[in-house]
Amino acid sequence: MSLVDPTSEKTCIHGILCFISGFKKSSIILGFKKLSLVMAEKELQTNFIKNIIIDDIKSNKTKKLITRFPPEPNGYLHIGHAKSICLNFELAKEFGGQCNLRFDDTNPEKESDEYIKSIQEDVRWLGFSWDKLCFASDYFDQLYDYALKLIEKDLAYVDSQTGDQIKQSRGTLQEPGINSPYRDRSVQENLTLFKDMKDGKFPDGTHVLRLKIDMKNSNINMRDPVIYRIKHFRHHRTQDKWCIYPMYDFTHCLSDAIEGITHSLCTLEFEDHRILYDWIIDKCDIKNKPRQIEFARLELENCVMSKRKLNELVNNKDVEGWDDPRMPTISGLRNKGFTAKSIRDFCGRIGITKKNSEIQFSVLENSIREELNESSPRAFGILKPLKVKIINFDEGERQIEASNGRKLILSNEIFIDEDDFMESPPEKYFRLYPGNTVRLKYACNITCKNVVKNNDGSIDFLECEYDKDSYELTKDKKVKGIIHWLDQKSSVQSVIQNFEGAKKVTYDKAVVEASILNLKKENNCQFERVGYYKINNVNNGSHECYQIVTLKDTSKRKV
Repeated sequence: MSLVDPTSEKTCIHGILCFISGFKKSSIILGFKKLSLVMAEKELQTNFIKNIIIDDIKSNKTKKLITRFPPEPNGYLHIGHAKSICLNFELAKEFGGQCNLRFDDTNPEKESDEYIKSIQEDVRWLGFSWDKLCFASDYFDQLYDYALKLIEKDLAYVDSQTGDQIKQSRGTLQEPGINSPYRDRSVQENLTLFKDMKDGKFPDGTHVLRLKIDMKNSNINMRDPVIYRIKHFRHHRTQDKWCIYPMYDFTHCLSDAIEGITHSLCTLEFEDHRILYDWIIDKCDIKNKPRQIEFARLELENCVMSKRKLNELVNNKDVEGWDDPRMPTISGLRNKGFTAKSIRDFCGRIGITKKNSEIQFSVLENSIREELNESSPRAFGILKPLKVKIINFDEGERQIEASNGRKLILSNEIFIDEDDFMESPPEKYFRLYPGNTVRLKYACNITCKNVVKNNDGSIDFLECEYDKDSYELTKDKKVKGIIHWLDQKSSVQSVIQNFEGAKKVTYDKAVVEASILNLKKENNCQFERVGYYKINNVNNGSHECYQIVTLKDTSKRKV
């Protein structure tokens, strides 16, 4: 199963005014790029949810904005949840309101304290703090009382059909549902049965509690939905107190109302549930009625975003846990080296819309790439070292000044990357090959004179000559190929892990610049010509780096 295999296309801004005399096409295109970015940012600054809130405040419908982020603790949060987190918390902050973190913990078989802890950590890491920490299980007693009230109003009944029978009787979009044979049970009988369900007198699957609405309703969600089921399973908070648990549709709206939520922000799949959301609150006679507003969920192209499927990857050991750097979880992205700021910026860029669409993975990568380009120290890192002997080097060691004032050592034995050499290159190959000259970045020009091979035919090392007069890059010394390098003696061994889509590629013989040793674990750096990396391990003389993102968008390349 592929975790990430982005297939984006670079946006092209057409210079529609290139016919104007006296203007350079490149200048006009650049101008339109800047203009388009400004217009896009202005468009994203206002979203329809914000406009609704503004109107509600102006009309005095809302005195204090109260939102919530309500995850189910059945897995780790992924990048899609980040959009909802940012939306709810940032709106609350902008309007001087509050935002709760609430765990919708009504399915004890799939929930755990591990997930609760990880979710809290992710929210904090993203830079947010909640006003109240809540659990749906906090309201189990109230929810039960609301269910009793609905039974007393003859708006709910105990159904003794099997799950399959209930499913079959719901009908389709074209055909109405069929009333349950138990729908006309008396109020007293339903009260007795429901209390017996609560008291543990029935095994799982024997009965459910359903709302009595309309089996012919055009909205299938209104066809007597199930609101309670029997489940003899220890809850992580309430322990064995309950053996009946409320369903999401029943729990969610009432939890919102109990907490005084003013605006319940949900993704579009809940749009058809809004009528049920309002119906339950109305029939339970709750004064506070939150306003449910739906927005498009975040979907990344060719990226697994289902918690169920991600859980399968973890359980099947296709990955090394929820925080595996290949996972699109918040903890996975954090472990890979993404920053909280880059994810918040990404969520701001994609905006809030009413239409579902897939976002190219490169948009997420560009957010971290732009940040790291400004903040990351530079260094050389060579994933696949190939030894080069400079046979005419007579300077012993020479100190080379690189970017950011760092110093490199050049001697007669250096490493280059295997990918920068080809024995039989194709046309327009400008890197090193027999007889060709390239420039060692920041240093001088070298020319490949000979390829020395092992008995098995593999390359042992290259023999090159350098041009001692090429340190100063004059016009006559310019060459088309520039490659990075490291002195053999002063380089540091490292293990570098690249994450190419779902693949993890380990380079266990990599070498890096000695300046990297000044960085601490979790620090970031740019390996010039290679990409951005996170220092993952510096203990006991060992050194390990994780690839965060490449230098440029490579999403067109299949991996």
